[in-house]
Amino acid sequence: MYPNSVITTSKKGKKEVRNFIDYGFFIEYNYIDPDSGKENEKKVKLVLRKKDGKTEEFFIIPTSDGKRFLLIPSEEKGERTLWKENGPIKLEDLFKEICEK
Repeated sequence: MYPNSVITTSKKGKKEVRNFIDYGFFIEYNYIDPDSGKENEKKVKLVLRKKDGKTEEFFIIPTSDGKRFLLIPSEEKGERTLWKENGPIKLEDLFKEICEK
């Protein structure tokens, strides 16, 4: 039914089809201390913008062994401004900038 090129084998040995769901753009940012400029925590925020304009947000947090990560859904926080290359930029404006490329 499916061509071999889309079939993979899981760690448990089960055959699976890699099935496309959606596409879009993403922005990833972390949190740094405003005084020291050093990373506060190892968590990262991932904001996904789907083709229909809707967003999904997740925290990416490393596990204690440092080999894996937890992806935790997060509520959309509304308008935000990020620091980018020596200046502030609104999250929405950053999405517009990358979508135009």
